[in-house]
Amino acid sequence: MPPTDCTIAHIGIAVPDIDAALAFYRDVLGAVPETLEPTDGAAIVSLPFGDVDVELLEPRTADSPIARFLAKRGPGIHHVCYRVPDLDGALARCRRLGYQLVDEVPRRGAHGERIAFLHPKSTSGILIELTE
Repeated sequence: MPPTDCTIAHIGIAVPDIDAALAFYRDVLGAVPETLEPTDGAAIVSLPFGDVDVELLEPRTADSPIARFLAKRGPGIHHVCYRVPDLDGALARCRRLGYQLVDEVPRRGAHGERIAFLHPKSTSGILIELTE
């Protein structure tokens, strides 16, 4: 099997309070948080760890996806984001192979990147985000 051009872009972690969660990453691990960014009813702070970021996700509205996740499951890993060389091509392969898409077409996410989510019902229980 040839090596893949895909990499892990980031891991999204749902937290009820970004400031409280940042304490561990900043004070223990020495991570330097990037600027807080609002998107999709949440506040996001990225923490670079080499080529992979950890994104802390705090709900800003009661009906946001992160608020619903926290209410149902509590704090923890919300999603894994994979960087692919061709997002449209990856989504076409997902459709052809029967994966359930949350986003039928790419949309703009944090940092203005094109993203699309795959439903966890079709990916072994993990919410998958794809980006370029």
